[in-house]
Amino acid sequence: MSARIRPDLESIPAYAPGRSSPGAVKLASNESTFGPLPSVAKAIAEETELLNRYPDNGSGELRAALAQFHGVEIANVVIGCGSVALCQELVQITCSSPEDEVLFGWRSFEAYPIVTQIGHATSVQVPLDAEYTHDLDAMAAAVTDRTRLVFVCNPNNPTGTAHGRGALIRFLDAIPDHVVVALDEAYYEYLRLPEADHPNGIEIGRGRPNVVVLRTFSKAYGLAGLRAGYAVGDPELITALLKVHIPFSVNRLAQVAAIACLQARHELLERTDHVVAERDRMRAALAAAGYRVPPSHANFVWLPLGAASADFGAASAEAGVLVRPYGTDGVRVTAGDPHENDRFLAFATAPETVARFVG
Repeated sequence: MSARIRPDLESIPAYAPGRSSPGAVKLASNESTFGPLPSVAKAIAEETELLNRYPDNGSGELRAALAQFHGVEIANVVIGCGSVALCQELVQITCSSPEDEVLFGWRSFEAYPIVTQIGHATSVQVPLDAEYTHDLDAMAAAVTDRTRLVFVCNPNNPTGTAHGRGALIRFLDAIPDHVVVALDEAYYEYLRLPEADHPNGIEIGRGRPNVVVLRTFSKAYGLAGLRAGYAVGDPELITALLKVHIPFSVNRLAQVAAIACLQARHELLERTDHVVAERDRMRAALAAAGYRVPPSHANFVWLPLGAASADFGAASAEAGVLVRPYGTDGVRVTAGDPHENDRFLAFATAPETVARFVG
């Protein structure tokens, strides 16, 4: 006799993290190469003395710190075990049957179709436009009376492309008020759009009860190993998210580290300038070699190599650099330390590599 589990689990793909390999340069997971600041490491070390105690299930201090940082009320903020946990919880609070639809651009964050299927809902994938950017007009047109949730990853993972404030406002104006729109801003801190068109989802979402914004401490704040993300939205949505929150899933170390990061945010966010400079240097070198590389507003670049994506990833791994192929769509390459990026560029721009994958 075998255990009875959901019959559809066989069709749900497991989330595949970026590969690791001893001795190889890892540019596959969009991690920060900077370690925690001394003040953050000190807060983590001190908190280890209390690991025999459960964490604050409501993450009250962290919620209060984020509310003050963003100029909102505590009731507008909820914490999750990384923003990906909040993605799954958003499906849980909006969808209850396979008749319900979750809409998102594709290709985008690979967790979206997974959490949708886990939540018994149906994915509706809208192709990106010719510039590898969300086709917002097509997404708005794809909304039906079955649509319950829309994800907009801005900047988009894995292509790095982004829409400005004006485009997002026009899109949100076209979405019915009862459809929840999640602006996934995991890479927000790497955006360098002009101030007049800067797409701060938290500001755009003010006065829009159906808009919720997702952010994370995993990227620019360098806490990928501790898992802390958050959502900012209308209190009704936040209360619903709290109801499906897995108890104690945001641990003590994650909470104190995130608070310490907020206190040191100016120093931490200065680091993003170095990442952006490396990202732009990589893009320029790849473009000069003949690759098509869309403008990136995240901490990575995208190579739309189509059917050659897997072969490029394998060849890069053989050269000692792990990158992230995405099926037959393309390859994502994280901007790492300068010497790591140089090693990748030496491979990618070598005449034999260019002849094989560009020429």
